[in-house]
Amino acid sequence: MPEFSGDLRVFGIIGYPLSHSLSPLMQRAAFLQLGLKHEYVPFQVQPRDLPGAVEGARALGLAGFNVTIPFKEAILPLLDELSGEAILMGAVNTVVNRSGRLWGYNTDGRGFLLSLEKELGMKVQGKEALLLGAGGAARAVAFALAREKVSRLTIANRTGAKAIKLARDLSSRTGIPVEVCGLDERELSRFLSAAHLLVNTSPLGMYPNRDALPPVPVELLQPPLVVYDLIYNPLQTRLLKMASQKGCRTLNGLGMLVYQGAESFRVWTGQPGPVEIMRLAVEKALEI
Repeated sequence: MPEFSGDLRVFGIIGYPLSHSLSPLMQRAAFLQLGLKHEYVPFQVQPRDLPGAVEGARALGLAGFNVTIPFKEAILPLLDELSGEAILMGAVNTVVNRSGRLWGYNTDGRGFLLSLEKELGMKVQGKEALLLGAGGAARAVAFALAREKVSRLTIANRTGAKAIKLARDLSSRTGIPVEVCGLDERELSRFLSAAHLLVNTSPLGMYPNRDALPPVPVELLQPPLVVYDLIYNPLQTRLLKMASQKGCRTLNGLGMLVYQGAESFRVWTGQPGPVEIMRLAVEKALEI
């Protein structure tokens, strides 16, 4: 940890809860690797205290901070400026302090696309994609896919109203048609049979409920389908294991975590994030 002095730049993350966040380890490793006199601190904030926390960050001169659950949308009206990506997605995960004005960015979607491109060599333009889930992670992935001009996007969710709301928001902001379906196997089969990319954005299969499995028709997990599970604990969920056994290329959420963090680092410092160092820090924390 660097010595605390006047030229130290302090970054952080705000959210609730924060006990399992890997961002501090990842960003500290990046700062250390590049010899930057920066520190990164987790700030657990109760939802009712968000406005005060944002003003406190401004008053204290924090150089920047990440934003995580449940504040990615709630923080928007508290910031001074928003990037085009943040406006489009209606969510912020990265804030930078520029002379007292707080600018909001979103690097989640970029992190998702970079992980696909760098780890699998996959470009999604013109492809069909099926998302499982309609929460905050699904929102980031859906907008990223829309920006890259997928040919068809389907959102499958247990709660139809939530999926419909996301689909309408996505269509109105991007102009691409978005379809919605339930999580029963018959409906999923109709869309999965034509999909090039299946993305699980739900928590089904996440530690400690490792045996949980999205209701995906196993017989349709066939190449050239790519199966991406945003979960990274465990690294290989039941869904990924089944897909791999069927010959599909698979990807877990570790890459998205690292690449979105590296993009936040770039926003704050103007330098590329040291991806491999950040990945090693996360892998060490997960005891991989």
